[in-house]
Amino acid sequence: MKMIKTAIVIAAIATVSAMPTLAAEAQNGYPTKPVRLIVPFAPGGGTDIVARALSKNLTAAFGQSVVVDNRAGGGGTIGAETTVRAAPDGYTLAMVSGSYGANAALFKLSYDPINDITPISLIGETGFLVSLHPSVQAKTIPELITLAKAKPNSLNYASTGTGGITHLATELFDIMAGTKMTHVPYKGTGPAITDVLGGQVQLIFGALPAMVPQHKAGRLRGIAVTTGKRVATLPDVPTVGESLKGYEAVLWYAAWGPKNLPKEIVTRWNTEIAKAMTTPELKERMASEGLEPAGGPPTQLADMLNREIPKWIRVVKEANVKTIQ
Repeated sequence: MKMIKTAIVIAAIATVSAMPTLAAEAQNGYPTKPVRLIVPFAPGGGTDIVARALSKNLTAAFGQSVVVDNRAGGGGTIGAETTVRAAPDGYTLAMVSGSYGANAALFKLSYDPINDITPISLIGETGFLVSLHPSVQAKTIPELITLAKAKPNSLNYASTGTGGITHLATELFDIMAGTKMTHVPYKGTGPAITDVLGGQVQLIFGALPAMVPQHKAGRLRGIAVTTGKRVATLPDVPTVGESLKGYEAVLWYAAWGPKNLPKEIVTRWNTEIAKAMTTPELKERMASEGLEPAGGPPTQLADMLNREIPKWIRVVKEANVKTIQ
């Protein structure tokens, strides 16, 4: 019996010794195969646009493909959970938007949005463009408020999904303006924009990266941005706060991985993202879509989540948005 136990111990030690640690792999040529970057929304939305713009630069930097994998549904929770449950080896990461911080306010999540992830980097910050179908008889925020008050629930607004940041940003507007519009949820910005363009839905508080091209092409009418100040790419478009004092809704983009992601991998990704955001091509692309580069250490993302989650919990309660089981 003693010999058997000794043999088992020796075998266990040998097995552990033969297994390369994730940290060692991170130091020895990571990545050695394609990396999956999960975007928890349908193609065509703001998060998808940012992810695909970054993936090109990151693929070149890593020498391995960084493949965008769209996992839409559940306001972004399906893609987030897929990443949380992935092995912490650096080959499955997530690119999320501000809706990630809002989801904890609405969904009963199967994961902890702070403690079950490894923050990597804030990527950029932007806002929403209040975008109307050309048939809507409003060209300013005061006119939109007047129209909405005159016909409660007659205006339909699209969102990227119940509990998503576009939904809650519009609920915040309804609360502060004293209006009541009808919510029509979609699985991502892409499908939502399609129906606003078609006139099936009258408006959307859409992410600037996705909405600026529609506004400049004249397909939709952008009447205000939700940021605290005007954005450089649309200098003539006022902020919502200029007419509705105190209103502000910021949209951010960030990258994170599963819990216990090795520090070496986190550092490598944080560094390469920062480098990518300073390249002339990406800076011009992001600026044209109203995105301000963020960068900073992983702790900056963690701090931001600790601020955002309580904020949207308050909005959910005040707007009486039902928690999704």
